[in-house]
Amino acid sequence: GLGMRGSSAVSRYLHIPGAKVAAICDIEPAMVEKTQERLRRAGYPEVPSYTGSEDAWKQLCERDDIDLVYVVTDWKNHAKMGVYAMEQGKHVAIEVPAAMTLDEIWSLVETSERTRKHCMQLENCVYDFFELTTLNMAQQGLFGEVIHAEGAYIHNLDPFWKNYYEGWRYEFNKNHRGDVYPTHGLGPACQVLNIHRGDKMNTLVSMDTKAFNGLKVAEQFGETEYANGDHTITLIQTEKGKIIEIQHNVVTPRPYNRMYQVEGTEGFANKYPNEGYSIRTEGRKNDDHKALDDLTGSASDGEAYLSTEARDALMEQYKHPIIRDIEEKAKQVGGHGGMDFIMDYRLIYCLRHGLPLDQDVYDAAEWSCIGELSRASIE
Repeated sequence: GLGMRGSSAVSRYLHIPGAKVAAICDIEPAMVEKTQERLRRAGYPEVPSYTGSEDAWKQLCERDDIDLVYVVTDWKNHAKMGVYAMEQGKHVAIEVPAAMTLDEIWSLVETSERTRKHCMQLENCVYDFFELTTLNMAQQGLFGEVIHAEGAYIHNLDPFWKNYYEGWRYEFNKNHRGDVYPTHGLGPACQVLNIHRGDKMNTLVSMDTKAFNGLKVAEQFGETEYANGDHTITLIQTEKGKIIEIQHNVVTPRPYNRMYQVEGTEGFANKYPNEGYSIRTEGRKNDDHKALDDLTGSASDGEAYLSTEARDALMEQYKHPIIRDIEEKAKQVGGHGGMDFIMDYRLIYCLRHGLPLDQDVYDAAEWSCIGELSRASIE
C-alpha cells in the first residue's frame, strides 16, 4: 500500500542502515508511479512494482529476494496479507490495527508460530519521545508502582473521510460499534504496565454514546445509518489489580488527544493536553534522581506539577537509550515527529541482530482484540 502511510515508509527506509526497498505495490498504478518518482528524486533506481489488480500484492510476497513485507493498506486486508506473507517465508509488519476480528487475530498468531516468522504491529505511538521516556522512568522506579494508565485516539476525521480509498474507513465505522482503533492509546499503556511481560489484561467493560455526529458523517455519503458511537470508553482490569482506560472518538470537534497518562504510587506523568509530571520526593535519594534536587514542596502537595525546568531536566536525565542513540536522525527523517522512524529503525535493528522485537505477535493480538471485545461488551 502506497497511500499516505506507505509512501512515507518508503522514504524512511532509505535512511535505515542495512535495509533497502526491494519492491513496491499498490492497487492504483498512479500511486506506484508517485513512489517511483520519490525514489528517483532521492537518487535511487526504480524498483520492481506490482499494481492494477486486487491480487497483485501476492506476487510481491512470493518474491525470493524479500525478507520483510510491510503492510500499509485498508484495515480489512491487514490480516490476510500478513498471513499470506508469513506463509511465503517472510517476516511481516502490519499497520494498526493488525487484525479486526478474533478469527483474524488467531490466524496471525497461529501462522507466526507455525512458520516461525515475526509479525509486528506498526504501533508508532509506543516510540514517541514522551512515551519512551516515561517508560524508562517507570522502569527505573520513578513513579513507584504503576497502578493506572490512560490512552485514547481522539481525532476529528471530518476533513479526511473521503481521502480513504473507496471510503474504507467510513465503511468500517458505519458498520461496527466499539473501539475500532484502540492501539494508539492502548499500546503505551500496556508497555508501561508490563502487559504479558508480568501482568495481563483480564476483563473489560465498554460504553458508547449514540452516533450523534456519526449520522452527520453518514449524510456525507448519502446514507442514514452509522453504528459507531461518537465517543467510546473502555475500562480494563489487569490480573494484578491495575486499570487501563482507553477512549475512541473521531467525529466530534474535541482537539486531538491520545490522553496518555501514567499514575503510580509515587508519581504521575501526563502528556495531553500538556506534558507534565507530579512526583513525590519524600525519602528519595536525590543522588539517583538529580533533576529533583531543586524541587520545592509545591510540586508534591497535590496541587501542582513540576516546574517546566524540573520537567525538562527529568526528561533529559531519563531520556530512553533508544532516543539517545537516534534522536537527531529521527527528527531529521521525520514521520509523526520522528516516532515512525524510530519504530522502523528498531524493527530492522532487532531483525538484523537476532533480537526479540519490541512488539511481537502477541502484542498485536492483545492490542487489536479490543475492537471486537468492546463491541461485545457494548452489545
